[in-house]
Amino acid sequence: MILKIQLLISSLIILSIISVALLAPYISPYSYDETNFNKILQKPSRQHIMGTDQEGRDMLSRIIYGSRVSISVAVGTAFLALIIGVGYGAMSGYVGGKADELMMRVVDVFYSLPDLLLIVLVTLVIKESILGIIIALSVTAWMRVARVVRGSVIQVKNYTFVESARCLGATPIRIFGRHIFPYILSPIIITLTFSVPYAILAESTLSFLGLGIKPPESSWGTLASTGWQGMRTFPHLIAFPSIAIFVTAFSFNLLGESLRDYLDPKFSSGS
Repeated sequence: MILKIQLLISSLIILSIISVALLAPYISPYSYDETNFNKILQKPSRQHIMGTDQEGRDMLSRIIYGSRVSISVAVGTAFLALIIGVGYGAMSGYVGGKADELMMRVVDVFYSLPDLLLIVLVTLVIKESILGIIIALSVTAWMRVARVVRGSVIQVKNYTFVESARCLGATPIRIFGRHIFPYILSPIIITLTFSVPYAILAESTLSFLGLGIKPPESSWGTLASTGWQGMRTFPHLIAFPSIAIFVTAFSFNLLGESLRDYLDPKFSSGS
């Protein structure tokens, strides 16, 4: 019962955040770049629920519009990492042998490098844009997916029905698509849900370092980066975007853990 409640609550929160991002132009009280120098750095009030920033822009509107960037980067990173990781991990696990060992050594090399270093290097090479940030974050995110998929494929490829399909002359692509993929779909979905909060936090870190989205566009990370300098005098500048990051990352993590327990009876019974 508790598991279903967690699953429902996390799903509702995530759907609400995605809905806000999609409907930003219709529900935002102001434009994200609308300035009013007569209302600079106002604290939360009835007119501006989350206050205003250094240029008199409404913080609530900027957080609503910022959700579009943050969610786009997070979901885009998760899906790109999923495509690369599933392809790489499935090939490594299915082929096996020395090819598998070599491919995993490549993953180990990537793992040995700090994530932030790789992300910063790719960001500096690629033009600083939403697509560039997605590619940069995917450089590190795909490795986790590849390892999960490889382990699942190694386990499933030895099942009797897979061996039977191989003996009947089915191609590797057909075997994977029809016989292996349905059995590894659950860990893939779970890994996907954990990739989203990773991307949100990584994008926020990039923005905090000044390598993220450039003004006047904003993400939750850029808003937090801008607000931390005046956090003692105007705490609302960093508090509200930080809360948005926390709630979103926590909801996706909760969703991932709930799905893991719900789809894996062994894990649920052993905990």
